[in-house]
Amino acid sequence: MFHPSGGLIYHLRALRFRRNLWMPFHAHVLRWITDWRPATDQLVLVGPSGGYALSSQFLARFDKVTIIEPDPLARLILRRRFPFASFELDGDSSLAMPGGFGRLVVRHPHAAILFCNLLGQQLIGEPRGFDRRSWLAQLAPALTGQPWASWHDIISTEDKPRHFERLSRPHADPIESVCSHFWSNHELEVHDHNSYGLCPDRARQYAIWAMTPREFHLVEWVSQGG
Repeated sequence: MFHPSGGLIYHLRALRFRRNLWMPFHAHVLRWITDWRPATDQLVLVGPSGGYALSSQFLARFDKVTIIEPDPLARLILRRRFPFASFELDGDSSLAMPGGFGRLVVRHPHAAILFCNLLGQQLIGEPRGFDRRSWLAQLAPALTGQPWASWHDIISTEDKPRHFERLSRPHADPIESVCSHFWSNHELEVHDHNSYGLCPDRARQYAIWAMTPREFHLVEWVSQGG
């Protein structure tokens, strides 16, 4: 409830920063999800929180929207922000367990799946000794043939970037190369979210999210289908 990446602290930050500091990054997310056009009328939102980065126009493209969101306050905010949407709740909390991505596909075989800044975060139900990189390596094989997309934290730091222009790459370059696009500091102190290089041969985009005036996240966008 009080973790800064989710729960009450995150919602208070959204209340303070969503209409100013967060707007440039949310514009990047809006562009990403607008350009993503999966050929299905079903959508699963995994970890949408209060839907602060989502739009009515995007959600209206789908006849059925299922949410996987353990935070009850986030679900309440999400429903109030998008009252037209008839959200269905998937209460499964085993995504972080072995075979979690496969079970997600079994439950929603005809849906597009959007991971909403989740894959680089601490997850509900993480088993002891959880290895995020090994877990993420299971995503692409499990979701073969199914449309999915994700924006997720790669690193976070207190060092302010020299610019905030997004970066597009045809594949996953070395993380040092990506960081050098945004920061001139070669001794950058970062928190590694252990999510870099998801589906390394797939095209991707990067953007900076200024979460607070002193906390900056490098975010990666990857998609399949659409």
